[in-house]
Amino acid sequence: MNDHTCLYNQQQLAAVLDGMAGRLLGLLDGRNDMVLIGILRRGVPLASLLAERLLQLGVRPAQRLQLEVKRYGDDLTLLYPQTLLREDPVETVADLSGKTVVVVDDVLYRGHSLLRVAQFLALRGAAEIRSVVLVDRGVSLLPVHADVTGVRLQVAPGSIIEVHVPPYESDFCIELVRPDSPHDP
Repeated sequence: MNDHTCLYNQQQLAAVLDGMAGRLLGLLDGRNDMVLIGILRRGVPLASLLAERLLQLGVRPAQRLQLEVKRYGDDLTLLYPQTLLREDPVETVADLSGKTVVVVDDVLYRGHSLLRVAQFLALRGAAEIRSVVLVDRGVSLLPVHADVTGVRLQVAPGSIIEVHVPPYESDFCIELVRPDSPHDP
């Protein structure tokens, strides 16, 4: 059994997303050729939430796409030692040349996924690649950073940050999961 602690609830995250949209708007500087890409799984609904806020600020993404990346640094068993990336066959034909691409993900941990996505999008001709993450763990091993970060959380080794995003979970929240110590009953 693990110990779960809610760090941010839905109301707090709504304010965090509002701030993220404002900071992203500043980076876009009036560009109308933006493509918003959500990283499956939780980056896709987060991209939708961000798109709603950008629309309220007068910015509509030219396109919305999604990519699947397999490498979860928080998974202590590391299911995928190599970062695998897969795009939807329908979106393979999307023309990114000359466009500003904004990549949205839930957690930046070691940086492997974001680096792989940036390489992929650069090869597809993106003129500018910006990254937006809800949570930055602050422990990236690679020279990778998020251009817009919702919250930065530094947690003890062995602890996990879980982002709960509908429709995958019922509540929109960020939880800290600490494994029980071997001495706990």
